[in-house]
Amino acid sequence: MGCTTSTTTQTISKVDNKTETGSDHNNNDNASNISPTLALGAGCYWGTEKFIVKNFQKKFPNSILEDDTKVGFMSVNPNNPLKNPNYKQVCAGNSGYIEVLNIKLNNPTPELFEELIRFFFTFHDPTTPNRQGNDWGSQYASVIFCSDEQQVQIARKVKSELQTLVTEKKIKAFAQKQVSTGIVEYTKFIKATAQHQRYLAKHPFGYCNHRIRFKNWPKQV
Repeated sequence: MGCTTSTTTQTISKVDNKTETGSDHNNNDNASNISPTLALGAGCYWGTEKFIVKNFQKKFPNSILEDDTKVGFMSVNPNNPLKNPNYKQVCAGNSGYIEVLNIKLNNPTPELFEELIRFFFTFHDPTTPNRQGNDWGSQYASVIFCSDEQQVQIARKVKSELQTLVTEKKIKAFAQKQVSTGIVEYTKFIKATAQHQRYLAKHPFGYCNHRIRFKNWPKQV
């Protein structure tokens, strides 16, 4: 069972314009109290899980609470009428849900969150709306689901830095020139079935189109 492709053409830029959050949802006055919870969409969730749970933690050991970090689905629309989609429904491309890794950070800090968002941009292409490699459809959108205002501000900062680096051709690892990643409010997480959890850990040669596209974040002058 693998990530299927879809011919859906809805773009994340349209989603982003409607739902990008600028609110103070769960805002914390203490800068160290950043929320530990977020969700990341970067294409097929098998690869997203592998690169975050395995590769990111090589750089930052024990930074993820693995028992609380699961793959599943999240909608940018908190009022999505489809309440509990299954994998087949999401892969149809018209459910309004995105394949995500729902993450719980261990001892979260703004610095750790920023490192995670930087790493997120290294293993997928944020310039191809609703597409990662051979996987097409809005379920494969590049999205950061934030659960407080600190997360929003950090995600926007990193995305802006990345756009500058792409524009200045200091990063040439992507297919296009416009970073289209959505930064949206965290909504209800729908956990995928057990057979999809840690899929690539159980099937090391299973389907995955993610790869490290650049290892070091170029310094800005």
